[in-house]
Amino acid sequence: ILKNFTSVHLSYVELKQMGQQQIGSYPVHFHLCGDVDEKGGYSFKTYLEGLSIHHCFSRCVTVHATNGLLLNETASLIWCLKPARSFSASVVYPSKCHVVLLPECVWSEQAFVYVTKFCHSHIPPLHGCKHIVSFSPYLQDAGIWYLFHRVATGDSHSLAIETKSELTPLGIFYNNRVHSNFKPNIYDTSKTNSILILSVWVFICPRFRPHQDADPEKPRVAALIDRLISFKNNDHGAWVRGGDILIQNSGFADNGIGLTFASDGSFPNDEGASQEVSESLFIGESKNYGFPGGQNKYAGTGGIDNKARTLPRNRTFPIRGFQIYDGPIHLTKCTFKNFVPTPDRFTSAVGFLMKNPWQMTPKNNISLVKFGPNVSLKTFFGKPGPWFEEGDLDGDKNSIFHDLDGSVTDYKDTYVGRMDNYLIQHPKCINITEWSGVVCSGIYAQASTLVAFCLGQIYNMNNFTVLDAARQNQICMHARSYMLQPYLLKHFCIGGVFFHWTSVCLFFTENDWIRVGLCYQPNTDFVIVLETFQRRSSALSSKVERYMPVSSMMELEKNRSDKKYYFDNSTGLLFLFLQAKYNRDGHSYCSSQGCERIKIVTKDSAKGISNCMAKAYPKYYQEPTVIKRMPVKTTVPCTKCGTTQMVFTSDPHKNYLLVQINSSGKKELSRGQQAFISVNDTMFSFKDNGILIVVVDACVGTVSGNKLFSGVDVKRVGGYLKSGIPQRSIVLLSTRGDVAIPNNLSEALTSLGTAKPPYLQNNGCLAFLGFRGDFKPSWIKLFTSPAGHGLVQIEKYIPLQLEEYGCARAIKSRRKDLELLKKATRSH
Repeated sequence: ILKNFTSVHLSYVELKQMGQQQIGSYPVHFHLCGDVDEKGGYSFKTYLEGLSIHHCFSRCVTVHATNGLLLNETASLIWCLKPARSFSASVVYPSKCHVVLLPECVWSEQAFVYVTKFCHSHIPPLHGCKHIVSFSPYLQDAGIWYLFHRVATGDSHSLAIETKSELTPLGIFYNNRVHSNFKPNIYDTSKTNSILILSVWVFICPRFRPHQDADPEKPRVAALIDRLISFKNNDHGAWVRGGDILIQNSGFADNGIGLTFASDGSFPNDEGASQEVSESLFIGESKNYGFPGGQNKYAGTGGIDNKARTLPRNRTFPIRGFQIYDGPIHLTKCTFKNFVPTPDRFTSAVGFLMKNPWQMTPKNNISLVKFGPNVSLKTFFGKPGPWFEEGDLDGDKNSIFHDLDGSVTDYKDTYVGRMDNYLIQHPKCINITEWSGVVCSGIYAQASTLVAFCLGQIYNMNNFTVLDAARQNQICMHARSYMLQPYLLKHFCIGGVFFHWTSVCLFFTENDWIRVGLCYQPNTDFVIVLETFQRRSSALSSKVERYMPVSSMMELEKNRSDKKYYFDNSTGLLFLFLQAKYNRDGHSYCSSQGCERIKIVTKDSAKGISNCMAKAYPKYYQEPTVIKRMPVKTTVPCTKCGTTQMVFTSDPHKNYLLVQINSSGKKELSRGQQAFISVNDTMFSFKDNGILIVVVDACVGTVSGNKLFSGVDVKRVGGYLKSGIPQRSIVLLSTRGDVAIPNNLSEALTSLGTAKPPYLQNNGCLAFLGFRGDFKPSWIKLFTSPAGHGLVQIEKYIPLQLEEYGCARAIKSRRKDLELLKKATRSH
């Protein structure tokens, strides 16, 4: 579809086996069309609605340099029919968009090279795109992928101002669903400057930094991802990289990794950002067991009930609900359910990126989280072995998060790190062996050095070593290229950092400080200055403060704010205080005045390796001290923790009722498998063997009655179900023990929704979910089991307040999706 067309409106069309393995040949392709709504002279806006696109060879919907196109309620389903590439744009509402072009799945290294070049040459910027109600399953790669390029390329060259796409706010992303997608290949290179991928991967690549009106001088604008439902994806439910990003009201289930946040880049090019997920649900293993075979390559045993199920990766892959990569992130008001390890694999609610070479910030905050009863591993730091390998990269060693309220550890305002991270530990820390972690109180910060060398021993020039006060415990960090990854430092000195450097950048807040000892050759001369680097102008401020020497440690410690240093010539140790002078806004890398850094220039009188270890101790030995007391372990359950929502669905405007029915025979009861009925977590238990019936008003969701029939009263169940249940009622029935099923029960169940009178075995287990009314809902269920053949269970979310039930005052719920759709169509 090219520019200046007369009219294009596609509704409820099936497209299959379309697209070719060449550039520009896609099932639906809007190519350089410009404005296709009123702004472009079209009185009837161009739209795609209700399309079903599947079994295609190259992408689904491609929107290239086209503005104002409406895509609504479109399902994009793809299976790669041969080792090639596939893609889905799924449901996109691009408004003021220069492009919505989503890269394809990749099967081989050769294809990867080709696609990377393709992305560089033919994907221009994306502006203000909007997703409202999408469905994107069975893709060989990513379900939805946004790309925001720094510079428009290919046919779109010169259509947009440089950097505008990466500064433009994301727009609307609401109520999208993705599932059953395979492993995406992410092209995270400095050349593409791509931004946001959504579902299987939400991916906001480096340099995406949205600001109001795309103006870097105006306030930042967070990208909001609202109501993303992601399940049964082989790799990630979502991978999110970029600037300020908020995910809320979302659900992640049965994924290899539910959600990963990644920062928008590295100092000093990026201003820093924060990412938050709230009011969301993470499920490790649901009752969606799946079916082995076909494209389901991986199967094994579940950790919850030991039943066979499909797995996101092979049976040893460590499953994680929320994965911490670098940060800063905030995980709050979220619930985790069903994360249970097996003998084959580790399964944890919160985990960390494996084999992580990148920095980790102590500003990774977790609060108000809730763990269900089937979460036996809240967090896990890994251990040497398959998948984790040696776990000796910088990010592995410095894995950490801040438990703000104790909802993870039961210790309020503590930090959780890897057990062998001696930098953060003091005598009152608490080891949690099953996590491979340690819980400590304290104050922690982050710093970055440039050009660092490990000098505890003779190491290569891209390492440095940090020692604790006990001397025998050391952590050797591995720098990438010439820039050392930021590492964690305490705000009080527990030992020394022995390395040469050119400068250190402080990611401290105002007045935070640490004393460091740096190793140099004896008789070294120093010039030490404090500089402030302006990130935007890439220039130093005119004000430079110089450090002056003092003759003793005592004089140095009189006032740590003074710009002084002390060099102990007998040991080769240079001591000085690093203290932040200016305040930082939010999670910005640098202060409001610029990036503070200490620069050290030396003139060594002798060449060679500076090894201070032998002389530093015991002269400067200090016991680790507790500067912040460990809190008392809390024993009071958190009533405000976890998401306030019970149901996560693609129909959020509906109200739902959670019901559970467990029916147990004599044999099951002897195994401890109890019978009960639960309505929205309110339990109705048996006092004796028999038949329990609970009745719920389908219009308001409240329990209107519950009745137990035991002994000879069991014969009256049929009559009660026929005449004792009011109209518009949900009926739940459970049995306990070996119950003699009355003959009239089968006919009574027919009046509550079964298609025909069921055959009911005497003395067996029975679980039934029915409805009294003139309407037969699709959720009616009946399960039976002969005596001794196992527990019978029903778990269901039932929609309430529907007109079909005959509710006189059916609630007209607010349709946020329709409101956003109207807003989007008016915005261009």
